[in-house]
Amino acid sequence: MARQQEPKIIYGPSEQPPLKEWIPLSIQHVFAMFGATILVPILTGLSPSTALFTAGTGTLLYILITGAKVPAFLGSSFAFIPALIAISANYGVSYAMGGAFVSGLFYVLVAFIIKKSGHNWLNKALPPVVIGSVIIVIGLNLAPTAMGMAMYDAHGNYSLYLFVIAAVTLALTVVANIFSKGFFSIIPILIGLVGGYLTALVAGFISPAWAIINFDGVRSASWLGLPTFALPKFNLVASVTFAVVSLATICEHLGDTLTISKVVGKDFYKDPGLERTLAGDGLATLWASFWGGPPNTTYGENIGVLALTRVYSVWVTGGAAVVAVVLSFFPKLGALIQTIPNPVLGGISMLLFGTIASSGLRTVVDSGVDYADKRNLTISSVILVIGIGGGTLSFAMGRDLTFTLAGVALATVVGIALNLLLPKRNGK
Repeated sequence: MARQQEPKIIYGPSEQPPLKEWIPLSIQHVFAMFGATILVPILTGLSPSTALFTAGTGTLLYILITGAKVPAFLGSSFAFIPALIAISANYGVSYAMGGAFVSGLFYVLVAFIIKKSGHNWLNKALPPVVIGSVIIVIGLNLAPTAMGMAMYDAHGNYSLYLFVIAAVTLALTVVANIFSKGFFSIIPILIGLVGGYLTALVAGFISPAWAIINFDGVRSASWLGLPTFALPKFNLVASVTFAVVSLATICEHLGDTLTISKVVGKDFYKDPGLERTLAGDGLATLWASFWGGPPNTTYGENIGVLALTRVYSVWVTGGAAVVAVVLSFFPKLGALIQTIPNPVLGGISMLLFGTIASSGLRTVVDSGVDYADKRNLTISSVILVIGIGGGTLSFAMGRDLTFTLAGVALATVVGIALNLLLPKRNGK
């Protein structure tokens, strides 16, 4: 049977689009990451503008460290939310930032160990059956978030009207992705978002009961704002707490870097090297701690944009980082983006997150993983159930410290362990 033709790459990692395409392509990435990046500081009492600043500058730092080879965008990490809240409440925000600093250093330490130990062990620990299953988990793990935004209001009540707005947004995005020609074929997310926003806006004008866009925050936001530099403070509890959380987020980093590699079609574990991607992630978090921003991590939302548009240009993700920094200095513009209704974001996310999961399926299929082999079937089954089902390993390590490994991170660790421990058929 003839091998399926590879999808056409619009722009590779090193290719720079013309300016008239570059700007909207970068803005498309900003819309994808915006909601999640500002939600973390809102939940933890930090500044959303500062989070945008540290996400943008952290992404630029990551691009520099990885030699401008990996088209990743770094945003606020959800994994550190419990630690940020607990340490801030008990010791103050400065000590939480000290913990984030230690977390960044821990990443760099692990990166150094990987650099010295080489990469050969990765090929043994992460064969296609593990890689593909983990990528599927990353996409489907985000599915409840997409559907929650698409169907439920702020009080958790189901709304058919919100679902209709999400469905219209999804339909516009799908039509733009499948049928558009030329430049419009690579900005389907932007087209769907604008169309969904206008649909919600017009519906609100027709009936006040349908109004879900509120401009009060835009009117009250200031035009100009500046991030504030502050030195972190350190104590043992905060440092150990954040270092322990880093064990889980490093596993997530493995999964995200695998996913980007498969989407783009390049092995980023080898070039620029896992040690560089980890160091870039860690130094971005370390940098954020000096400004009062949350720890950073690579974003699945933006990986979805890469997979959907086949635009892998680092110039585009770097442009998105610059836009995020600009928004951080103009709170009113950031507040305007915050008016995008959840169902519009949910409609787009249905396609984005599904595209990530589909990339995992493609990895399994293209690699010829044999599911008649009980070993492969077992590894995939356990990874999928733990990752999608929300499996959690959690235990107390003292009065103020709990170790937690959950979701994608736990599924990745278990998958690696099963692959190393289960005997291969015929000893191969």
